[in-house]
Amino acid sequence: MYRFENNWLLLLLVIVPVGVLLFAFLLRWKKKVRAKMGDEKLVAQLTRYFSPVKFLWKFILVALSIGLLALAAANPQMRGKTPPQSKKGLDVMILLDVSKSMLAQDVKPNRLERAKYLVNTLIDELSDNRIGLIWFAGRAYMQMPLTTDLGAAKMYLQNAGPDAVPTQGTVTAEALRLAGAGFNNKEKKYKAVILISDGEDHDPEALKVAQQLASTGVMINTVGVGSPEGATIFDPETNDTKRDAQGNTVISKLNETELRDLATAGNGIYVYLQDAGAAATSLRNQLATIEKKDLEDDSNIDYITYYYYLVGAALFLLIFELFVSERKKTKGKPAKAARANTKNLAA
Repeated sequence: MYRFENNWLLLLLVIVPVGVLLFAFLLRWKKKVRAKMGDEKLVAQLTRYFSPVKFLWKFILVALSIGLLALAAANPQMRGKTPPQSKKGLDVMILLDVSKSMLAQDVKPNRLERAKYLVNTLIDELSDNRIGLIWFAGRAYMQMPLTTDLGAAKMYLQNAGPDAVPTQGTVTAEALRLAGAGFNNKEKKYKAVILISDGEDHDPEALKVAQQLASTGVMINTVGVGSPEGATIFDPETNDTKRDAQGNTVISKLNETELRDLATAGNGIYVYLQDAGAAATSLRNQLATIEKKDLEDDSNIDYITYYYYLVGAALFLLIFELFVSERKKTKGKPAKAARANTKNLAA
């Protein structure tokens, strides 16, 4: 099974078609210049030993070299002899609210940091499952698709915050739809969602989406962060508490009702986040009620890299290109013949 370790570097291949276009413009420009030089017979005589075919081949060699180097940068790999490890588990999507209301400090140090600590604990508690991460505020973004790579999950978690989703708000429905799209739609079980939010902004579509996902076998569990009494929100952009359009201080309150309704619609449970360890245990026990499937753990698979073959081939082509002459093969002494013919034409 082949793969590229750095898929995004395959974008470097665009250099090749761009180079082809530039080469076509160069040939067109040379043709125009040749037409302006004067007598066609004289120009043909002066360039009689130049080979357009060899010039084209030199370009092809360089273009192929660039293409091979781009593929080498992406690092093609093939799975080694290490047998894939399988384990029983679920597909679990963790949806984390990163809106500015999560910066409220009614729980210490703030809602978002408390929620991130819970997610970190869940990643450890659910190590036998495939985990995906979605951050949402005014928009929802898939941060990490379903994987068994726990190290990558924790790396993504470190960067979770309001800056990760510039548009503010709380689009719970969009986050749930994105989670549903990340699952295998052919399966009617083995799937669960853990949604962590303060539920502040009411999203009327969220309940409908939760019911739709439940009908496809997805269990939806929710976690409430904050307090019903609420707290002010510190805005790092203004270095002050958040205020509305009238200048009044905004108080953000935990909306447990909406989160409970989502959990009920999704055949899951609602957990109020006080202690991260206890919350993680409750969620793990709830997920234990779902039938598990065989998951392939690819985090420890040994891959063999082949980039050096491509680099070697590219260097060979570049060196070979240096020895390809643009002159035509001719018998005798072409330089003297060219000078003689030039004198005859001039006479």
